Amino acid sequence: MNQNNFCIIMAGGFGSRFWPLCDNNNPKQFIDIMGNGQSMLQNTFHRYAQVCPRENIIIVTAEGYGKRVHSQIPDLESYQVLEEPMRRNTAPCVAWAASVIESINPNANVIVTPSDHAIFGDRLFVEKMNKAIDAANRFDWIITVGVRPSNPNTKYGYIQFSESASCKDIPDLHKVVTFTEKPPIEMARQFIHTGEFFWNAGIFIWRLDVLKEAFSQYLPVVYNTLHGMGADVDRQQLLQNYTRIDSISIDYGIIEKASNVHVLEADFGWSDVETWELLYNASGKDANNNAILAGDVMTYDVKNCLVNAPGVDATIVLQGLDGYIVTANKGVLMVCQRDQQENIARFMTDYELRQHRKK
Repeated sequence: MNQNNFCIIMAGGFGSRFWPLCDNNNPKQFIDIMGNGQSMLQNTFHRYAQVCPRENIIIVTAEGYGKRVHSQIPDLESYQVLEEPMRRNTAPCVAWAASVIESINPNANVIVTPSDHAIFGDRLFVEKMNKAIDAANRFDWIITVGVRPSNPNTKYGYIQFSESASCKDIPDLHKVVTFTEKPPIEMARQFIHTGEFFWNAGIFIWRLDVLKEAFSQYLPVVYNTLHGMGADVDRQQLLQNYTRIDSISIDYGIIEKASNVHVLEADFGWSDVETWELLYNASGKDANNNAILAGDVMTYDVKNCLVNAPGVDATIVLQGLDGYIVTANKGVLMVCQRDQQENIARFMTDYELRQHRKK
């Protein structure tokens, strides 16, 4: 394994779309959403440990989540878990982690990845990551990963790519033409019809010097403010530096502006699992098209449902449901139609107000 390979795992999300399983105190990356016995973060860490030495994986999370990271992934060194003092989106967290990596190995190859995406097919994944690292080593390019779309999903970003290959020996690597974030349904359908678009998997691979140059060119304030910040930086100084920079994503701040971005087609299964519906689509189904991920569940005339109720000390008996989400956690049982899940934010707010009134 190449000792120059490093990975930055972005694990600072506060997502609550999976309420009641997740909330701000228990975000998705720390939960076994997929029902495979590991949290999303654990799955991501172990996956990238097949590409990078374990000690070269840096996890950036929110302040207060560091102990959670250490408890889920034992024996990490202190420099491997960085707690951001405040939310500033993804660009600052990458800049700080890159500064830490530079202090360890200035010749690093750097993979940047979310912590809460589902990937299926580890062997193909490792092959693609190694191919992307090879391309990043050979050329002064930013490599991103694209997934051939299977449907006109409006929750994903899309990458338009050049028809010709970027280099002869990597036929599945193409120059990026445009990025489009979460298009309307008719536009997404047209994208798929042309055959010129991938879903954006949000994974970026670049040499450290290319990363630094991109930050210096497109986000100089972020780069200059956080460059030189180590893992042991004074917390008050770090907070002051974070207050000086804008909240901006790595995608918008750099990737969508840079002219040297190339996309590698990924033929492994992928989902960003942002909603219950995307989780349902990404999960295995039984003969009745039910995705039963966790819980002691008995079903009768139930079809097209998602059931995820880990840790519930009761048998769940379902009868006659078609197209529902059934989940339970922390004393809350939610039964919601799959096509009505946009109401979940309201459910969560009303529940929190209800609990507050009881105090």
